[in-house]
Amino acid sequence: MSWFVVDVESDGPAPGLYSLVSFGAVKVDDTLATLFLGQVAPISDDWMPDALAISGISRQDHLRYPQPKETMEAFAAWLKKHSKGRPVFVSDNLAFDWQFINYYFHKFTGENPFGFSGRRIGDLYSGLVKDMFASSAWKNLRRTPHTHNPVDDAKGNAEALVAFSRQHGLRLPA
Repeated sequence: MSWFVVDVESDGPAPGLYSLVSFGAVKVDDTLATLFLGQVAPISDDWMPDALAISGISRQDHLRYPQPKETMEAFAAWLKKHSKGRPVFVSDNLAFDWQFINYYFHKFTGENPFGFSGRRIGDLYSGLVKDMFASSAWKNLRRTPHTHNPVDDAKGNAEALVAFSRQHGLRLPA
């Protein structure tokens, strides 16, 4: 089993009604050098300007991104190549990021390589420090700035997981 930290940028709050814009994934290991950037064209005519602005791109740029099927097939192949066993989805905001990746995998490839579960980083941290109110305190362990570039954000979150391992003994996949 291999862990992959995933971060999503979208143009609205729910898949199908709105569109995935881009996502980044980082394999959790000692190097954090195995990276994936996915960009996808809109699947809906509806979009929220404020949500799209977070990613720093225009609607015109978004319209020029690759078709979702192509990107999701490439992501599935990348996961297969880099995972030992079934990949595990890990995210800062699991409820948000998971819904988009799960929807897009099922809609465009017919299955989700991650299966039906994932891990939320804040919950892992809260358990490690035995404080359910500490769920955002881990964010200061990121080294890569949180920029809303999904690869940067996924890498920073993966850096925090490595810090959990070093500082609190969290056992990560080898």
